[in-house]
Amino acid sequence: MSLKDYPLVSDWLSASGGTLVVHTGKVDIGQRISTALAQIAHEELTVPLSQIDVAPVRTGHAPDEGITSGSNSIEQSGHALRKAAATLREVLRATLAEKGESAPEDWSLSDGNFTHKGTNLPFRVIDLMDRIAPDLPVDSEAQALPAQATAPCVPMRGLDRMVTGRFTFVHDLEVAGMVHARPVHPPHARARLTDLPQDTAQRLNDSGLRIIRDGSFLAVVGPSEWQVVKAALRLAAACTWEDHGGLSERDVFADLTAEKATRLTVTDGVPRHSAVPEPLDAPDFTARYERPYLMHGALAPSAAMALWSGERLTIQCHSQGIYPLRDSIADSLGLATGQIEITHCPGSGCYGHNGADDAAFEAALVAMALPDTPVLLKWTREDEHGWEPYAPAMAVDVAVSMSNDHIAALSAEVFSDTHRGRPRPGPNRAGPSRLLANGLRASSIPAAPALPNMNTHGGMHRNLDPVYRIANKRLVKNLIGGMVHRTSALRCLGATTNVFALESTMEDLAGQRGLDPVAFRRAHLDDPRAASVLDELETRMTATPRPRGEAIGRGIAYAQYKNTMTRVGVCVDIAVTDLGQIRLKNAIIVADAGRVIDEDGLRAQLEGGFIQGASWALFEEVKWTRDGILSRDWQSYPVIRFDDIPAIEVVILNRPEAKSVGAGEASPGPAIAAIANALYDATGLRLRRLPFTADAVLRQAVAE
Repeated sequence: MSLKDYPLVSDWLSASGGTLVVHTGKVDIGQRISTALAQIAHEELTVPLSQIDVAPVRTGHAPDEGITSGSNSIEQSGHALRKAAATLREVLRATLAEKGESAPEDWSLSDGNFTHKGTNLPFRVIDLMDRIAPDLPVDSEAQALPAQATAPCVPMRGLDRMVTGRFTFVHDLEVAGMVHARPVHPPHARARLTDLPQDTAQRLNDSGLRIIRDGSFLAVVGPSEWQVVKAALRLAAACTWEDHGGLSERDVFADLTAEKATRLTVTDGVPRHSAVPEPLDAPDFTARYERPYLMHGALAPSAAMALWSGERLTIQCHSQGIYPLRDSIADSLGLATGQIEITHCPGSGCYGHNGADDAAFEAALVAMALPDTPVLLKWTREDEHGWEPYAPAMAVDVAVSMSNDHIAALSAEVFSDTHRGRPRPGPNRAGPSRLLANGLRASSIPAAPALPNMNTHGGMHRNLDPVYRIANKRLVKNLIGGMVHRTSALRCLGATTNVFALESTMEDLAGQRGLDPVAFRRAHLDDPRAASVLDELETRMTATPRPRGEAIGRGIAYAQYKNTMTRVGVCVDIAVTDLGQIRLKNAIIVADAGRVIDEDGLRAQLEGGFIQGASWALFEEVKWTRDGILSRDWQSYPVIRFDDIPAIEVVILNRPEAKSVGAGEASPGPAIAAIANALYDATGLRLRRLPFTADAVLRQAVAE
């Protein structure tokens, strides 16, 4: 897709000031994509990494690669860049050969220099690039150089500046004439502003502050950040809000039913508008698995800087989709897309859709009211926790029929609200379900109805189709829109819940028949690379003794993200205390991501994915009442802490001959399932609703 839209070498590579510049539409949110892309350019052109830069991702300058999501950066941007670099290498080689009246194979390339045999006169790749026509097309058949047998370990770009405190995040921006802004959000999503006391507003104005209001969108602006923070708190307390009945307190899992759903069948990972097959007749196993609303829990709240010149709006923000955001803001403000330029500036990463887009739009609204004034708008922790789009609550109903210790038929029905709430091109893209402030402004744009994601392994049906060999599969996607909270993409989308459900089921089926859980999975796999992952996992498990003590459990899980990306096997050892608390002891992760580009980055992705999955499994759940969100800080929305992290061993099966595939979302699902299976092994308790808190464990123990 990236090469189709941007078919020229110059779309991906340029030279500037003696540096090779890599261009990409994928933003770096801590997943080290800029490090990996620089390594790809180095591998194909041998230019030293110190001479390679990665250009800022800016609308109108960078390739439009949509949203940085779905673990697609390596397969899209990385693939395009490798082909562009390989094309450039061979065209430069041919150009030198032609001018030197020699054969192309007489020119060797090392350390970014071409040399002819018999002479030591170097020709730098970077210096030669001005000889290349700007419209040189990428050769899609260009051959990459052979991969190294040993996966490279590449220093993370910018890490030294992060460690020494010199790295600039969007929150750190400071320019001449800048003002600070803080939004004053309603108590909850249904509340609307009915009264703004004039005496309070006048006192704020008298102190040199400005109040920006558009319907129920409210912000305080001033030159001093701390003064603005205090004023926003005073203003919020003084305002009167109509609650319009407050938030629904209905049991969300009771609403996740077929009666309320748009239903589609799923075949080979693709939803289809076809008749839903009848349920399995007299299955041998049935179970329902549930996940609550989750938030991204970014370490820093969202922020953005905006400047309106009267004709042009420039924004710096940490959105993962600056082109779709630009289009949505243009729609919202009645501007042409050419009047808006958005530059990605690093913020706190979230692997999904947090408040970054909303903060950018709110900064734009304030900037439009204050022309020629740079506005740095920041959310508070309460804003982020209370107003970011959540991951939707989900449920998966599983039924299985067995035949001779093999799965003969499997039914899996997934239920969820939309995972697709990002600003994006298309009808109703500026709706309040996609940009928060559009639902608060006086000219409120009605929310667009949730539509089913029809992409292969998209949205809630991601990894609903098991990778195992099962002759009869009944897979159904049930979209239930308009539930209590605004929802959008969180790392892995539906894959975590689907893998949790399917891998818990695999463990139960093996246990009921007294079968080894690794062997049972292996017997249902045709993929030799999957078998290799399980073989290596089993070897590592044998070499890792179980912890000693009572209530000790070991669980495993296997998954391949989207059934096409990184294969991951996970083993977890846990201990369960008398009070029901789960303690993670050891974890083993075995992964096959194809050709490894950045081994340290891959390890970080797998470890980080495991840790986030463990946090979802053990701690995280959004809570609320009719009066608003209760999970407003780290006490009311606990996440995994350092003392909860187990010893983690990561084993990477490098496949230099295979293509590189995405790994950023491969490990959370199997991490959750392995923990659930370890809990069952330790206690005999099968918990099927996340999170597995101590209270949940004790309640299940009493119930059984």
